[in-house]
Amino acid sequence: MTTKSVTSIIDANKKYQYVDNGDPMRGGMKDVYFSPNKLYVVAIYRDKQDYNSIERLKKIVTTYFDNFFNREGGDYYKELYSWPTDVISENGRTGIIVPCYSKNFFFSKGYENIDLLKGKEKEGKWFASAKFRSKTSKLKIDKSELGNWLSYFQVGVNIARGVKRLHSAGLAHSDLSYKNVLIDPVTKTAAIIDIDGLVVPGLFPPDVIGTADFIAPEVVATKHLSVKDPNRNLPNRLTDLHALAVLIYMYLFYRHPLRGGKYFGPIEADEEEDLLMGSKALFIEHPSDDSNRNLKREYGDNVKNFLPWTDLNATPYTIAGPCLKALFEQAFIKGLTEPRERPLAESWEQALIKTDDLKLKCSNSSCDQQWFIFDNSKVTKCPFCNTKYEASIPVLDLFYQFKPDVWKPENQRLVVYNNTTLHQWHVNRNVIRNEKLTAQNKKRLGYFAFHNNQWILINEAMPSLKDLTNDKVIPTGQFVALKEGNKLLLSSDEGSRVATITITNL
Repeated sequence: MTTKSVTSIIDANKKYQYVDNGDPMRGGMKDVYFSPNKLYVVAIYRDKQDYNSIERLKKIVTTYFDNFFNREGGDYYKELYSWPTDVISENGRTGIIVPCYSKNFFFSKGYENIDLLKGKEKEGKWFASAKFRSKTSKLKIDKSELGNWLSYFQVGVNIARGVKRLHSAGLAHSDLSYKNVLIDPVTKTAAIIDIDGLVVPGLFPPDVIGTADFIAPEVVATKHLSVKDPNRNLPNRLTDLHALAVLIYMYLFYRHPLRGGKYFGPIEADEEEDLLMGSKALFIEHPSDDSNRNLKREYGDNVKNFLPWTDLNATPYTIAGPCLKALFEQAFIKGLTEPRERPLAESWEQALIKTDDLKLKCSNSSCDQQWFIFDNSKVTKCPFCNTKYEASIPVLDLFYQFKPDVWKPENQRLVVYNNTTLHQWHVNRNVIRNEKLTAQNKKRLGYFAFHNNQWILINEAMPSLKDLTNDKVIPTGQFVALKEGNKLLLSSDEGSRVATITITNL
């Protein structure tokens, strides 16, 4: 084991060290070595990098680094990306310096009964398949590492924000997949890695076509063509959007949205794969075409071992709520053949956030998923364990002021359970819940509780909360009872909302 030194090709005064034990971690294109203090890694490309590739790396660690991180909000993205900070050279080989991931992105236990994953990176693939969750599986991820269903909504928000930021800078990741996204469901965090392959349209083309399962259908369907053929589709911003939709679907349902049982006749496996994921791609839950609905190709005769995720009737995509239902249909029905119709990353971010306001905690404390999304049905029950929800459910539908004395539905609601909190983004439509929220806007303004056999809203910081139905101002420190049909004015500021109350599941 030896310690070696390498020099930056951007600033010759900068030197870095790494420990070579003769057996580096091997990525798809690079050999990876830890620094002696394990604060960063030195990742050295096995193949010689051409001028264009080196120029791209230089741009990533200088211009793009500054644009992303040396400005307001940059600290948030430093946690979200594993972004290279320098380019080095060693004996004619090119490499990059990348800060080490946070400790929470390494398994503390891994599999339930075997230590094979302990200390390994938490690649998203371990959390995206029912095969690692089945009670009958020998390779089951330990429950302490899995989080609950709600965890994956916040993970999805973080990934969507990362993609949104790349696209707003005119960049594309080009190889977004569960190999290149680390996630930790326990802390509900994500880290997008392999940034060194960023695509800049017209300047830096993609190095790869992507990772199987996440390559967009138009790229798979034309991969046999020459790179110079104008009909060849290469990774870009729109193919990132396909991969993002697949990631979100897999983290919520632990199955692939296109890997169904459609039969193409007696053909070679490679050709079948290209049709399934390319020119003949079909959403497994397509509402009017069930020819790809059978999951036996993926799970064999053991389909029942992976319930409820392999039962599309028990866990359809619609259980994720109306906002995500619309985006899944947009992504996997129209967007499969019309890339420009794919939902933007910001649309996924906001849909996931809106859906968070529809959550309910399962009444069964032993339920693996713990949370589910309210579906507006007369009898509310958890779709994962079929336990009936025990409490009544207040639902606040939000309206905004279109013009004086005219209020229009916001297409947004808040479903209440004990200790649900109310925030600025509920009260005022001009406050958007995203990564730019100030600390002030994150503070809770009130909370809901079931008290003396009635639901109440306790006003903690809303100076103009008013019960419109009874024409009564609710001072801070006081509460208002939630009554069927009543209306609450949440604020008198510009952008204020009115909430109408429905009590269901009685």
